[in-house]
Amino acid sequence: MKQFIALCLLVGLVLSCTGKKKDSQTLEYKEIQTTDLKGSRLAEIHCASCHLFVKPELLPKSSWKNDVLPSMGHRLGIYKGNVRPDSLFDNGRSGEVVKQANIFPEKPLLAKEDWVKIVDYYLSNSPDTILPPKRANKIKMSLKHFTYRESAYSHIPALTSMVKILPENRGVVFADSKRNINSLTFLTPNLEKDFVLGLKTAPTHYYEKSDTIYLTTAGKNIFPNDVSDGSLLKIFTKGIGEPYTSKEVIPNLQRPVNMAYGDLNNDGREDIVACEYGNETGKLVWYQNLGGDKYTMRPLDNRPGAIKAVIKDINGDGFSDIFVLMAQGDEGIFYYQNQGNGSFSTRRLLSFLPLNGSQYMELVDFNNDGFDDILYVCGDNADKTPILKDYHGVYIFLNDGNLNFKQSYFYQLNGAYKAIPTDYDLDGDVDIAAISFFPDYASSPEESFVYLENKGNLSFEDYSFPESTRGRWIVMDAEDMDGDGDIDLALGSFVYFLPLGDTTGLGQKWLANGPSIVVLENTTK
Repeated sequence: MKQFIALCLLVGLVLSCTGKKKDSQTLEYKEIQTTDLKGSRLAEIHCASCHLFVKPELLPKSSWKNDVLPSMGHRLGIYKGNVRPDSLFDNGRSGEVVKQANIFPEKPLLAKEDWVKIVDYYLSNSPDTILPPKRANKIKMSLKHFTYRESAYSHIPALTSMVKILPENRGVVFADSKRNINSLTFLTPNLEKDFVLGLKTAPTHYYEKSDTIYLTTAGKNIFPNDVSDGSLLKIFTKGIGEPYTSKEVIPNLQRPVNMAYGDLNNDGREDIVACEYGNETGKLVWYQNLGGDKYTMRPLDNRPGAIKAVIKDINGDGFSDIFVLMAQGDEGIFYYQNQGNGSFSTRRLLSFLPLNGSQYMELVDFNNDGFDDILYVCGDNADKTPILKDYHGVYIFLNDGNLNFKQSYFYQLNGAYKAIPTDYDLDGDVDIAAISFFPDYASSPEESFVYLENKGNLSFEDYSFPESTRGRWIVMDAEDMDGDGDIDLALGSFVYFLPLGDTTGLGQKWLANGPSIVVLENTTK
C-alpha cells in the first residue's frame, strides 16, 4: 500500500552516473557542473524522466518541504550533511536488496545549486494550504437491495488482508495478517467459524480450481518490504474429512499482491501473471506452467508497483493478452499484447499522476458497444501526502474500439481503494460497489462504502449504509454467496493504524471489537 511521489531519475541513469570503477574501494566521481536552467525546467526534467510532472500547486508547501522534496532529493543523491543515511534502508535482507538496486545513490546526480533551484521553485509556487473537497450532495444512507450481516467471529484487532466469498452456499474465507502471525479463516454460510488454518506467511490472493486452493502469500508480513519470501501455495485435502495440507509451487515471490490465471501460450495449461509489487524494488512477471506443479518465470517489467492484472483476449486473435495497473511512481495502465510465441509487446494505455495512489482496475463494457472499457480506482493516501484529494475516486474510461480510452465518468471518493462493477440490481446495466480506506472521517465517514446505482448514460446515484463505519474496509469481494442468482458483497477491515482526521472515536472501537469481515447480502432475488 505504499504509494508516494518517486521524483527521481531512471534506474539506468542512476547506475550510469554513480560510476563502475572497481580498481579501489573508493569510487571516483566527477563533480557535476551547475546549469543555467531555471528551477521550473529542472523540475520538469528530473520529474518527467520517471513519471508525469507534478505541478507545485497540487500539494501544500508543508508537504513539499517536509516530505516530498526530501524524498526526491534522496533519489538524486542529495542528503543532509552530504552523507547517505542508513535510515533509508530496512534492516536485514530488505535493505540489502535496495542498496544493490542503487535506489539512493551515494553521490549527487545534479549540482547542489541546481537542487536549490528546484526546491525554491516548488516552495515559491505551492499554496500554504489546500482545502479538502466538499461533496455536492449527501450520500443516501440506505441500501434497498442489501441486508447487513456481521460475523461474530473475528481476529481482534482485525488486520484482514484478503476476503473471498465461496460460491454455492459454502461461506466466506478471509485472511488475517499480523506480523509473523498469519491465518486463513473459513466461515460457514451463517458466518460462524468453521476452521482456521495457521500460516507462516501473509495471504493476499485466493483462487479456487476444482477442489484445490491456490493461495498467494506476500511474505512474513504484508507491510512494505523488498524481501522475496512470498510464495504460491497449493492447498488441498487428502480425502473426505482429512485435514488440509499445502505445497509450495512457486517460491521467492517479491511481495506479490495480485495474481491472474489463464492459458497464455495455448498449451492447455493455466499460466499465472504475478504482480510482485515489492516496495522500492519489484517486478511484473508471468509464470509458464510446465505441468506437474512446475513453473518457469518469464519477465514482463522489472519495476515495482504492479498491483492488478487481467488476462483477456482483447483483440480476438485467439491468444490471451494482459492488462496491468502499475502504481508506485510511474502510474498507469499497460497492455501486453500476446505475440503468440511466448512474448508480449507493450503499450501504455493511460498515465496517472504519482499522487493518484492507483489501487484497482477492471475491464467491463459500460455502454454496451461490444468493447471493454476500463474501471479505474485511485486513493491510496498512506505515505508522503496524506491530504484529501479531489481527484481520488472511481473513473470510467470508454474504449473507442481501438484501445484508445477517454475519461467519461468520475465519482470523487476520498481514499478510494477498490470498486467492483456488476449488475447488482439485475436491471440490465452495470452498477458499482466501492470501498474507501482513507475517507473523509471529519465530514463524510460513510464514504467507507458507496454503492453507485446505474441510472443510464453513465449516470449513477450513490448510497451507503448505517453500519458502514463498523470497520475500516481495505478488501472486498463480490460473488453469489447463497446461489439465489444475485451478487453479494463481503468487506474486510484492517485497523493496524488509526485514520488521520478521525475525531469520532471509531478507531478505538475498531481496535476493541471491530469485525474482521461483514457481508452485504443481496436481496434482489
